[in-house]
Amino acid sequence: MKQVVQNYKSGELAVLDVPVPGCKPGGVLVRTVYSLISTGTELMKVSEAGMSMLGKARSRPDQVAKVMQSVATNGLPATYRKVMGKLDSYTPLGYSLCGVVEQVGAGVDDVKVGDLVACAGNEHALHAELNWVPKNLYTPVPDGLAPRHAAFGTVGSIALQGVRQGEPQLGEVALVIGLGLIGQLVVQLLTAAGVRVVGADPDPARCELAARLGAVACGDPGSAAVEAAVAELTGGHGVDQVYLAAGGGSNQPVELAAHLARDRGRVVDIGKCRLDLPWNAYYEKELDVRFSRSYGPGRYDPEYELAGRDYPIGYVRWTERRNLACFLDLLARGRVDVEPLVSHIAAFDDAVETYRRLKDGELKAVAVLFRYPEAEGEGGAQAPTVAVPAVRRDQQATPARPVRARSAGTPVRLAFVGAGNYATSMLLPHLAQRDGVELSTVVTTTALSGANAQRKFGFGRATTDLDAVLGDESIDAVFVVTRHSSHAELTRQALLAGKAVFVEKPLALTEDELAGVLAAVEESGNDRLQVGFNRRFAPLLREARARFGARTGPASLRYLVNAGRLQHGSWYLQQGTEGSRFAGEGGHFVDTASWLLGSDPVSVYAVAAAGNEDLQVVLRYPDGSTATLSYVTSGPGSFPKETLDLVADGKVLKLDDFVRASVYFDGTAGRRRWVSSRLPKARDKGQSAELAAFVKAVRTGGPMPVPLESLVATTAATLAVQAGLAGGAPVTLARAAR
Repeated sequence: MKQVVQNYKSGELAVLDVPVPGCKPGGVLVRTVYSLISTGTELMKVSEAGMSMLGKARSRPDQVAKVMQSVATNGLPATYRKVMGKLDSYTPLGYSLCGVVEQVGAGVDDVKVGDLVACAGNEHALHAELNWVPKNLYTPVPDGLAPRHAAFGTVGSIALQGVRQGEPQLGEVALVIGLGLIGQLVVQLLTAAGVRVVGADPDPARCELAARLGAVACGDPGSAAVEAAVAELTGGHGVDQVYLAAGGGSNQPVELAAHLARDRGRVVDIGKCRLDLPWNAYYEKELDVRFSRSYGPGRYDPEYELAGRDYPIGYVRWTERRNLACFLDLLARGRVDVEPLVSHIAAFDDAVETYRRLKDGELKAVAVLFRYPEAEGEGGAQAPTVAVPAVRRDQQATPARPVRARSAGTPVRLAFVGAGNYATSMLLPHLAQRDGVELSTVVTTTALSGANAQRKFGFGRATTDLDAVLGDESIDAVFVVTRHSSHAELTRQALLAGKAVFVEKPLALTEDELAGVLAAVEESGNDRLQVGFNRRFAPLLREARARFGARTGPASLRYLVNAGRLQHGSWYLQQGTEGSRFAGEGGHFVDTASWLLGSDPVSVYAVAAAGNEDLQVVLRYPDGSTATLSYVTSGPGSFPKETLDLVADGKVLKLDDFVRASVYFDGTAGRRRWVSSRLPKARDKGQSAELAAFVKAVRTGGPMPVPLESLVATTAATLAVQAGLAGGAPVTLARAAR
């Protein structure tokens, strides 16, 4: 097998072929899928290895003291041979990984072969294809948690143990000094615990990242902004806790901690920074200085780590292993998000070059992962396929409400479930003035929002009782315009009640939710469903498509979405419950691309830019066409949100943010082009035409504006983006047999 090693004497890094470790009793043999580079601890070791012998001695005075003691005891020649022999040996790197259990040793009964586990330990969770890991240093990965996220388990446990040492309380204010990998995790853990956090780091990019992940304010440690933020948040008293997550030889962190901590505050050292405590400052405030020892209780205890002897939970609530399991649970429930921390994913075979780039500063990174060959295979590192469920309509089922055409004088009666910003600004204004439509009922969770919608748009009644709407035979169609997490279930209920349904995107956040909607279609025989993919109805885009005409060869489509940043506190940021931002909005762009290309995608490949939410998504279509969606949040607000180019058969269609469109083509009469007139700033993205088509289908009993099969394919492709990001490989969209 292959393993990353380092010669501490010469500084050489290598990927060596070494024997496979045996599977000893009390542990498991794990095939690595992803391992995490600690850009703090490991790079410090790599940098030290590259120093001269004098530099090594200066960086490790503790080891020099041991050498001097050995000289006094054993003599200089023997000590020299011992030290040189140790320095001139290969040592391993790494201590945090996720992998698949390949063998189970005697005495282990909590996992089985094939299980996905997160592993810890600088002797057991190494950058190697296979590792033997004792029982107390691994824990099963929760269902649904991506392996590359689970690989953060060890560093997450380090951050978690540091937070536990600070004993944070709801409503307190904390200062985190050092916003590297550990510091970013500490910020998120404190935020999840109800603590307001101020971050301090000289790197503006890391400050910006911490602010996106929950910090109230961030700035350079020496800036007045940090001090002002602390004063404002604490009424001038100072922070309750300070977490030292910085490294280096400066004494600034401990001095800043004393300056900004409150009287009898707590200072927790998690990193490895200089600790020359200014006596007067710490004495006068009677500051409580605490150390956090690595992953938690059990660390460095061979009886715990190697012999597998656990500490009784009644005496030691949080051990190494329990911290590891706790952090994975927080990841799985969306309380902590490590995806924005992933700056780079490198193939394991490129390990030496990756370390070189990190050391030289060529690769700026918060967290770097190694992806192993198993990540391309069966190790659970990816979801190689996402199911596109077949749409089945039970012809024998008796529809709860038969589809019927309505007479010209009978209005289509609509009910709205949800009356938030999108419903009241983009949908209801088009429906309130439309002939042949009656806004019957609005259902909201809060009475006042329903009353406001009733007053503004003329609903017949407002209620908080959903069942009253679903059971009302006079209502023809239900609009589901609620938060994303409720879309699938509300759609399912409305279909079973026999209503035509218009649901805003997304239709579903998981494959199970999508399958549940289609099960309702099959059970009820009711397929009267429309998802709010409005861009295909935009008049400007439809005219441009007509001008472009039919094509004979494969097309290449490029779609840039300059989504912009969300305001702090937006519910779109609640990824644990509402899904990712792309899961909520990306269906728009997948649907538009598929409509322009005239088919549904067969595979999806997605990658994320380093350290942020910018995505690149490549869709492949049956005829060889491709669509590249660039979904970015870091662009300027002054740039248009959506620009699109479609190229095929010597023709180009160009769309500029639904303001202007053009088509260029070479014909028998030479080069020609069509350019639309420029529209006013009030862009028409198709909502009005989409609603008109839906209402017409409900009134006449005709087919829905978009085939259900297309809605399902678009939803599955959107779900595949998240699966692709987790697995780091293309995802096949597997269509079920009908």
